[in-house]
Amino acid sequence: MTKDVFVQLENVSKVYDEADVVLDNMNLSINKGEFLTLLGPSGCGKTTTLRIIAGFETPSSGRVLIEGEDVTLNPPYQRTVNTVFQNYALFPHMNIFDNVAFGLKMKKVPADRIREKVLEMLKVVRLEGYESRMPSQLSGGQMQRVAIARALVNSPKVLLLDEPLGALDLKLRKQMQIELKHLQRSLGITFIFVTHDQEEALTMSDRIVVMNKGLIEQVGTPEELYERPKTKFVADFLGETNILQGEVFKLKEHEVLLQLEQEQDIIRIPNLNYDMGDRFMVSVRPERIVIKNEPDDTDVYLQCRFKEKIYVGSNVKIIMVLKNGKEIVVSQPVNQSIEAFGKLAADADYFVTWKPNHTIVIKE
Repeated sequence: MTKDVFVQLENVSKVYDEADVVLDNMNLSINKGEFLTLLGPSGCGKTTTLRIIAGFETPSSGRVLIEGEDVTLNPPYQRTVNTVFQNYALFPHMNIFDNVAFGLKMKKVPADRIREKVLEMLKVVRLEGYESRMPSQLSGGQMQRVAIARALVNSPKVLLLDEPLGALDLKLRKQMQIELKHLQRSLGITFIFVTHDQEEALTMSDRIVVMNKGLIEQVGTPEELYERPKTKFVADFLGETNILQGEVFKLKEHEVLLQLEQEQDIIRIPNLNYDMGDRFMVSVRPERIVIKNEPDDTDVYLQCRFKEKIYVGSNVKIIMVLKNGKEIVVSQPVNQSIEAFGKLAADADYFVTWKPNHTIVIKE
């Protein structure tokens, strides 16, 4: 373990009833002071991973290390971590001060020190003056911040957050994303965050762990995962994309020509020692695609026809259809789309085009 690695999972598996594999030989290193997000669909194992780090679950095999110490069998109270849950888990019969102070009282911290730390933490989460209020008198965002204050007042070295924004409305959720990111930066604490929301993960994270069926598909920065996904699952799950399939039918020195399935259309991809007949999936993000009447030879292009246009706020989605019936989604800002795509005709031929360096190649 290097000095920057704070939490480490070594060959961690979790199996229920000898057949239900929730985590399959997981290896993951989490650095000190980073905001790391576990991202994936329901049932992929992300919450189980968090619970194993917290000590609420014991792995079937493998080890959990925090600051180089093996804590695999340690109960939660013997680990330097605290957890914030989606439902906040506040005590409804206690006021805000007592909710935040609860952990310190259990540790028998002196009363004057408890008061000092609680007031300090309420100031950090911008809830000064709320000490005597009850949880029922708070909004969802305020309860969220109380739950974070209660976790942080114990001075954890790692804060675990299990979909803590899931119960909030969209506008408040976006506000809390920014607040949490700023809070993590100011405190310098390692945050491990669980979500199934791709935009949330991209907005908040230093690194993202994309999980699927108990396995890690890819780990990287938001930019790395979005711009250079290594698998179809990552390309498809993290943001919207267009997936095309084909195989190599001609080799050149610096590029290969890829013939699309059920199409005579050809696209170019860089030659990275590929062989004839190699099969590929190609991912192209909708915002990278431009619709033209005539393509430029320097671009990748496919002939298509217009199907429909969908207004989605700041952007317009244009659905185009290739000759084989496959739909291609194009996304453009409204101010560009009104002028460029205001008069697309359903019976006319067009081309969807993009720059070669915007082609994401995923070998099957």
